[in-house]
Amino acid sequence: MSEITPHTHAEAVAIFRSHVIGSLICQELSRGAFRTELRRLSRQRFRPPDADTTRTFSVPTLERWFYRFRRGGLAALTPTPRSDRGHARAISPEARELLLDIRREHPSASVALILRTLIADGRLAQGAVSVPTVRRLFRDAGLDPQSLRSAAGEKPRLRWQAESPNALWHGDVCHGPALMVDGVSRPLRIHGLLDDASRYVVELRAHHTERESDMLDVFSEAIRTHGVPTTLYLDNGSTYRGDTLKTVCARLGTTLLHAQPYDPQARGKMERFWRTLRAGCLDFLGPVASLSEVNARLRAWLATHYQVVPHSSLMGRSPLALWTEKKPLEFDNQKLRDAFTVRDQRRVRKDSTLAIDGIDMELDQGFLAGRIVTVGRCVLDNPPAAWVEHEGKRLPLHPVDPTHNAKRRRKPALARNNNPIDFDPMHTQSDTESDK
Repeated sequence: MSEITPHTHAEAVAIFRSHVIGSLICQELSRGAFRTELRRLSRQRFRPPDADTTRTFSVPTLERWFYRFRRGGLAALTPTPRSDRGHARAISPEARELLLDIRREHPSASVALILRTLIADGRLAQGAVSVPTVRRLFRDAGLDPQSLRSAAGEKPRLRWQAESPNALWHGDVCHGPALMVDGVSRPLRIHGLLDDASRYVVELRAHHTERESDMLDVFSEAIRTHGVPTTLYLDNGSTYRGDTLKTVCARLGTTLLHAQPYDPQARGKMERFWRTLRAGCLDFLGPVASLSEVNARLRAWLATHYQVVPHSSLMGRSPLALWTEKKPLEFDNQKLRDAFTVRDQRRVRKDSTLAIDGIDMELDQGFLAGRIVTVGRCVLDNPPAAWVEHEGKRLPLHPVDPTHNAKRRRKPALARNNNPIDFDPMHTQSDTESDK
């Protein structure tokens, strides 16, 4: 059973007072014996609730408590608040109204600035009122910063959670400490995907950059392992605003959502995970030689210190325990490849070559020279293999090898016909003239 304690300080004081006079209440005393017992109690020292020292109570105080308890019980011993509560006694009514009016008209002005200005103008005396007193005045009048933000239309916050694992993934990037690789300082960017319902980390990987291609790499690997999520929830960074990511999510049937700008509270679960990662791993990476070593340490930390540890937000259950209860999802590799296929238009040069990401590629079909073609490639391939789509067929592309081409035999653009067709326009014209 949970411990039962007073719910307010006033109730704790009332219980304390009842214990002090408890011996008087339980006895039948004559008037002389009652006064004697009161004097005895007035010489004893008691420690009130939340007090650091002990103290004594006078005979009139103890007698007043005794008769109050007899008339009204424990409620009668509860201390009552001051009648002027909420009205700073150190501030005159005129100064109080002036301070409240200034606060309403200039809500962004600090208390120190308001007092400094009024003292400089001669409308308040130096030292007449303190900053804490004015802050209490504003708080009691509902003019403290939190109340003003609520009145200005700040949306209320609710604790929410996805209904099941894989229903919603959070995605974000964490900036880690710089790495020294071959004597050169390189940035460290941790890309992560977190399941909302279970807090299970579906993918966590370190990169040197923060680009859309890095995010797609992490996203595709998570899909291969755990299936396709219903919703992907990201922030507004340029990493997550590219057309490629939008197209991939649309092809997979995943709803892509972005948080509102300048609203970090909406990304609280992901931010809380980054704080845990920093405190438990990133701040103690030490010297590492490569990204692969960082990724190995991240995987070890996840497996031993995060996925299996009970979370208070999960009612004491671990992310792994909740994640393993989810319904297994089917994974279609071809559907994934189709979703991550990029197509664009390129013009083939007269030497049957075209450039892809700065690399010259060659097409064996020379009849497409000078024409605009559709080039496709799957970003999941490393290195990505490209092809040309023409009349429902995939024509392979391969890197240009100029040395090999110097030895290759050129094929004629049009094949020769060994059985020439009878076609002589001049002979036909001569026959027409002779008939005339």
